[in-house]
This record gives sequence, C-alpha cells and structure tokens, in this order.
Amino acid sequence: MQYSHAFDASEAMAVGWGVRVMLLSSAADTAVAARLAGLGALVEREAEFYTAMSALIDDPAGFGLLVVECDSLGGVEAGRRAAATLAAVQSSVPVILISAAFQTQVFPESRQGAVCLRAPLSLVALRVGFEHALRDRLMLQNS
Repeated sequence: MQYSHAFDASEAMAVGWGVRVMLLSSAADTAVAARLAGLGALVEREAEFYTAMSALIDDPAGFGLLVVECDSLGGVEAGRRAAATLAAVQSSVPVILISAAFQTQVFPESRQGAVCLRAPLSLVALRVGFEHALRDRLMLQNS
C-alpha cells in the first residue's frame, strides 16, 4: 500500500528564502554554503573571525543567521567565542555551530542559545537546525 500527501512544494522547500547568512569558515570549498543556498539563503562566506564579527555588529538588521564551521577555525571554542561576542553586544542574530566534536545535536529552548550540529553535516540536520534557529522569523511569515 502506498500513501501520498499533497503539499505546496514551493512553500515547503524554500525554508529560508531571502535570509542573509554569514558563514564563518576558513575552508575554501565548503558544502555547507551550497546546502544553505539550497534552503533559500543568501550566503556570504568570511574566513576571518574579526571581519565576520564586525560585519554582523555593524549591520545588526542585515544578517538573519550566523553559521560557524568550528573545525575549520580550530575547534568548538572559536564558535562559542563568536556566539559570546554576539551575545555581549545583545545581537538578535541566531547562531548555528557545526563541529565533529559535538556528541549530539543541540536545539536550545533559549532564543540566545546556539544550535549545535554534529559534523559531517547531513542535509536533514542542517534543515532542522536552520528552521529551529529561524523559528521566530518563520512564525512571523505564517501569521
């Protein structure tokens, strides 16, 4: 027996349509950028920590999300430092940290907490993390 469920594919596929995402990664070729773009995000990659933080702080309404590939920057502490820097300036930009050092995926209840995703990153994990990080934005769209 086969079941099918009809849904509007145009709304279901483009979760982050038009969200400007800062990808902090020193990896020259990263699959994460392509996957974020596939979710509808406008991705800007930055390899230097302070340049990325400056862009996020100088234009607080310009970016909707910060994604940090921690392993390319030296480890989880680099990602936690980025999240702490944004918290210190009371930024409302949500953060996703990606690292092989994470034992489990973390989807915090707190709006200020960073979503932590285990590497290597699956497309499903990225989509769930992306939706969780942008849950306030998605709720406003559906209202």
